[in-house]
Formats: sequence, structure tokens, C-alpha cells
Amino acid sequence: MTEAILLVGGRGTRLRPLTVHTPKPMVPAAGVPFLTHQLARARAAGVEHIVLATSYLAEVFEPYFGDGSSLGLHIEYVTEEEPLGTGGAIRNVASRLHSGPDDPVLIFNGDILTGLDIRALVTTHETTGADVSLHLTRVEDPRAYGLVPTDATGRVTAFLEKPQTPEEIVTDQINAGAYVFRRSVIDTIPEGRPVSVERETFPELLATGAHLQGMVDSTYWLDLGTPQAFVRGSADLVLGRAPSPAVPGRCGDRLILPTATVAPDAKLTGGTVVGEGARIGEGARISGSTILEGAVVEPGAVITDSLIGARARIGERSILTGAVIGDGATIGPDNELRAEVRVWCDARIPGGAIRFSSDQ
Repeated sequence: MTEAILLVGGRGTRLRPLTVHTPKPMVPAAGVPFLTHQLARARAAGVEHIVLATSYLAEVFEPYFGDGSSLGLHIEYVTEEEPLGTGGAIRNVASRLHSGPDDPVLIFNGDILTGLDIRALVTTHETTGADVSLHLTRVEDPRAYGLVPTDATGRVTAFLEKPQTPEEIVTDQINAGAYVFRRSVIDTIPEGRPVSVERETFPELLATGAHLQGMVDSTYWLDLGTPQAFVRGSADLVLGRAPSPAVPGRCGDRLILPTATVAPDAKLTGGTVVGEGARIGEGARISGSTILEGAVVEPGAVITDSLIGARARIGERSILTGAVIGDGATIGPDNELRAEVRVWCDARIPGGAIRFSSDQ
């Protein structure tokens, strides 16, 4: 298996304002665009040629990654003129593949952080003679996901939509967003229209007697679709909980990129990342957070489980918990922002304007 398709065309609407100026796979996680981690892990598993299926803000990928040679890869780019869904995107790039009809092609989503053993998934695919093999993971509460039950041999028996009642929860196995396709199967996907592999391709293959194999791998897995999950994923990469050969430094409590400046008495913990050119002031306390390029955190600010956008500024003594601050935004001093607040790009919040406690 030397070829892969990486689906990076989504608009990332659940991640806004992080994705206003940046496509989701290019938002930095642990100091580099998240996509870098996926590409590096694919290369480590033996992939040599990757086709990126792009759509939203497609123009930013190639200037950053070029032909992929810096990562030991050959990367090609295919842009959808209209969104085609997961299946449609796969079919849209099929002409760029060089594999033979029976060769395995790795396909994975651009918003999943995982410790999946990619080689093991390919081995499972080859030894079982499957048409498609799926990475499955187990979750405690599967109600938000489609369920994928399997028989005793791991063969997929059904694809079930999100369960609505306890009786419908027949398994805790869910589709984890990484697949190995027999190359010829890709050509059976309808061309030129939106297709969902989850709702159309896989159920139809199953109905026609195709062999779909599941491999349960319950190592680290996280869907980075929400800001809170993205911040957690970045912190887990820095802490070493999520594996990646692309983290630009040693794993530990913090990752400070080379041109950042951090005051000697500032305290950074919990997998915090400080991006290029960012500045952290005296007495600031930052835990489990991502401070992007050129952002400024002024003295005495306290930031927990938050993401501070590029060139944003957090005022003195402000307290942020679970917040997302867009690029170029300014939070004045003595503000308090709580969980799940999103401040849009270039917004301005005056000093002391938002509080959840007395100002005394």
C-alpha cells in the first residue's frame, strides 16, 4: 500500500471562527498545521503518494506543502468545484491514482486525530480479502455516531444511523474515519455528484454482497470537529498522549516555538503551545491552551483550555476558560470569558466589559 487519499475539503463550520481564514486541516495543532501530523503518520506507515481532495480555501494547501518532498511524499491536489461529499470526493480524485485494480488505497478524513496502526489495517484488508476495510473504534456513548456492528470474524453486518433509543444501540463500535479500499471499488462510486460513503456507498456495497471488514483499534481517537476538541487534541499531541512524528519538539507540559517570547515567571502547563512570534507577559498562567502566531497575552492573564487566534491580544488580568478567540481580536483587561464563548475575528471587547464575578 503506497497510495492514499486525504479528504480535506470540508468547510469546518463547527470550528468557526478558527476556520474563517484557514481551512480546518491547516489550523495549527501542536505547532504545525494539523494536516502535517496526518501526512507524517501516513509516510511512517509506508505511503509514498497522497492525493489531497480539497475544496474550501483550497488555494492555501499547495503553497505550504508543495510537492510533499519535504515530508518524503509525492503530493497532488484536486479541487472540487462543488462539494461532493466523502464518496464523491474520493471518486473525483480517482484518476490521479496509480494503483492496480486489486491494490489497496488508504483513505482518511482530514479532521481525525488517531493512534491507528495503519499497517495493521492494511494487513487486515489483505489477509481477509476485503473489498473495503474500515477502522472502527469503541466509544462509551455511541448515540452521536453511526454504528457499525460486525460478526465474530470482524466482517461488517450493517450500517446503522445514529441510534435514538437504548434498544437501537446494538454495538459500541463506530466508523472512525479511516478506510482501505480495493482500487477497483473506488470506480464503482457514481461520478460528478455528491455521494456519502457512510450513507450511500457502504450500505450499497453491503447490499450487493461485497466484503466489508472492520478492524477495531481503540487506541487514541478524537474527532477534532469542535473548538474544544481541537484544543484538547493539540494539548494531547504536546503531552505525548496522541502519537505524531511531526511535533516540532520534545513532548512535555509545553511547546514554545522558536521566535516566541515567554516571561520568566509565566507558567505554562497541560500541553500549552505558544506559536511563532507570540508573546506571553509576566505572571500569566496558561494551561492546556493554544496561543497562535503573533498573539499577545498580557501580564497576569489566566487562560485555560482555550485557543487564542493569530495576532489576537488578551488584556491584563483577563480570565479565559474554554474560550475561542478569533484572529486579530482584542480582549481588553479584566474580562472574564467562560466555556464555549467564541469571539469573532478582529472583534474588540473593552476592558472589564464581560464578567461573571464582582469587579472588587
